[in-house]
Amino acid sequence: MQRIINFVLRYRNAFLYAFFAFISLVMTIRSHSYHQSKFFNSSKWVTGSIYGAGSDVSSYFNLKDENSRLVDENRRLRKLLFNSISDTITASLDSTEMQHEVLSAKLIKNSYISPRNYVTIDKGARDGVHQDMGVITTDGILGIVENVSNKFATVQSVLNTKSNINAKIKGTEYFGSLIWDAKDYTVVQLVDIPRLVPLVVGDTIVTGGMSSIFPENVPVGTIKKYDLNDSKSFYNIDVELFSDMANIKNVYLIENKDKEEIQELEARTIE
Repeated sequence: MQRIINFVLRYRNAFLYAFFAFISLVMTIRSHSYHQSKFFNSSKWVTGSIYGAGSDVSSYFNLKDENSRLVDENRRLRKLLFNSISDTITASLDSTEMQHEVLSAKLIKNSYISPRNYVTIDKGARDGVHQDMGVITTDGILGIVENVSNKFATVQSVLNTKSNINAKIKGTEYFGSLIWDAKDYTVVQLVDIPRLVPLVVGDTIVTGGMSSIFPENVPVGTIKKYDLNDSKSFYNIDVELFSDMANIKNVYLIENKDKEEIQELEARTIE
């Protein structure tokens, strides 16, 4: 207590000056409407700035939740999209009748410069992930689930020399196989397209929907260049990918609920 009293006595002149300055300021503001107006406008600016800064800080710390909400919203919209373009379901909102289920996940490891690239995602068997599910980004295809553990899964990237995905020229039924020659991580190759097909650089390539893994018309990329193969019967087409394979975080996994039934039927037919 004595130390507080000594502090006040030491700075008594400053405290006295501040007290009279405050009294003078109050009397000045109360005596003229112009000063009152200026004071209240300034106080509103100060409080507005403080509230604005507080709102910015709060928004920053809420970005993670907002991002999760957007990813889940995208997942639901893609589920509706894939099922609405199906021939068997027409925009039904009953999830039990939908052919395709969509899950969201995040990449925890990505490779794109080796001949056999794989990515690892943070969802596994406990989340409903299983082998041969199609994986896409917000821009286009990424690959196919190859191995699954309880909490994680590895995906064979489209940038893998063993990858072979059914794809076609958008707006047509001319389809071929999408492969990768391991030369450029932004470009894959579409082969087995007959030479009679009219091609234009810039045409869009989409999934063909013939494999039961990807729905039809998932974006792949655009034609960068094309040429006839050695037999002069089919085109070799370079396709520039929509997905930036070096910059991926959120992905979506697609499950075709009818795949097992289709594969079983096809197996019985072959026998």
